[in-house]
Amino acid sequence: MRRPPPHTLRGQLTAGLVCLLAIACLAVGVTTALALRGFLMGRVDQQLTSSGGRFAASLEHEAHPDADNQPDTRGQAEATFGARLLKGSVTQAAVVDDKNDRRVPLTAGDQRTLAAVPADSRGHRIRLSALGSYRVVAVSGDDGDVLITGLPLHPVEETIHHLEAVETVVFGVALLVTGIAGALWVRVSLRPLRRVTAQAASVARLPLASGEVAMPGPLTVSDPRTEVGQVATAVNQMLGHVGDALAQRHASEERLRHFAADASHELRTPVANIRGHAELALRHPEPVPAPVRHSLERVQSESQRMTHLVDDLLLLARLDAGRPLERETVDLTRLVLDATDDARAAGPGHRWLLDLPEEPVTVTGDAHRLQQVIGNLLANARAHTPSGTEVTGRLATQDTGIHLTVTDNGPGIPAELQPEVFGRFVRADHSRSRTTGSTGLGLAIVHAVVTAHGGTVNLTSTPGHTAFEVTLPR
Repeated sequence: MRRPPPHTLRGQLTAGLVCLLAIACLAVGVTTALALRGFLMGRVDQQLTSSGGRFAASLEHEAHPDADNQPDTRGQAEATFGARLLKGSVTQAAVVDDKNDRRVPLTAGDQRTLAAVPADSRGHRIRLSALGSYRVVAVSGDDGDVLITGLPLHPVEETIHHLEAVETVVFGVALLVTGIAGALWVRVSLRPLRRVTAQAASVARLPLASGEVAMPGPLTVSDPRTEVGQVATAVNQMLGHVGDALAQRHASEERLRHFAADASHELRTPVANIRGHAELALRHPEPVPAPVRHSLERVQSESQRMTHLVDDLLLLARLDAGRPLERETVDLTRLVLDATDDARAAGPGHRWLLDLPEEPVTVTGDAHRLQQVIGNLLANARAHTPSGTEVTGRLATQDTGIHLTVTDNGPGIPAELQPEVFGRFVRADHSRSRTTGSTGLGLAIVHAVVTAHGGTVNLTSTPGHTAFEVTLPR
């Protein structure tokens, strides 16, 4: 199985350093071995050339019994090979053994190999079946023959192999030591970069989407001329810009929140006065012209809608300010029953179903606000689905908490609207029609109230199935 390459910068730098050193060691080892081989071959060639073919020439007289005509092995190294060729055929071949000579059996292939050696007084490498690898030099004799003298290459090859073994051990130890030292050095060198990474990770974990955020302090820049120093400087500048932007956004949100709360407070009294005067005028005992009565009824209706809008804005302002809710035991089963009865009266054309456990389900919270959550979910299903739609309220107790689900088999919520459905003043009808009476704050209040109770609310919607699931802690 192939191991994956290192992904961290430290691993890549360490691996690259070791690879470069390995390539350098390989180049040095190959160059050293080739240079030593060339040097040793040169020494062998020089030794063969200086012998002048004396041993090979003395083989011509080997057949004579006279001692003076025995092969000349004086000054010849052990295992020196000599051969005499006449007209391309080997007449004699021997090798020095303990300062004496002994005949060498030659195969037909060996004879062809010897016959192919040119008489140019230069070294050539051959291989004899009985002796192995040899370095030989061929010279022309006085009698028209060719004299070949050779030395074994085993000592040269043994020296080269020994050098290669030593280099392998030395380079292996060097690579191991360099890898460990390089990893430590890279780790120390990248320590400022790790601080930058840790700073960026801490910022990524901050809740930047909403609320006031305390940004971490700037990084310490050791040397701005280095790459790591430049990265740290850039990160500090980025964090500064982000902190300024978050502070400005928070200040703008606070101003908007205070404005909404103040405006709602200021609007409650005049809206209540308008509604009261409209009701008083409608109750006047004297006949009221039909156009005037219609106008007064519209004023009364719009003032009621304005009162609900002001109350919703005040509730959101209080929740944003973190004001505590009531904490009492609430019977969710009773709230679901009452809210469903109200929804059935407001939308008789829908089919209202309940799926409740046999035992009452209770939670600790604000009964009025939880009643508002259930009512808003049912009203949302009634307002955005056609008549005849089946709406089901389901309540269940599980290990993860208490689950309240409102589902319907209506047309569903558009996919592009689902991510922002719990936002404020978000409505599916972008024409801002008032026919449904929606202010775009119902689901925002659901989300705010559930969050204030420590719960969550989720939406899943496809054509034919929409479900709002509220999870409250047990």
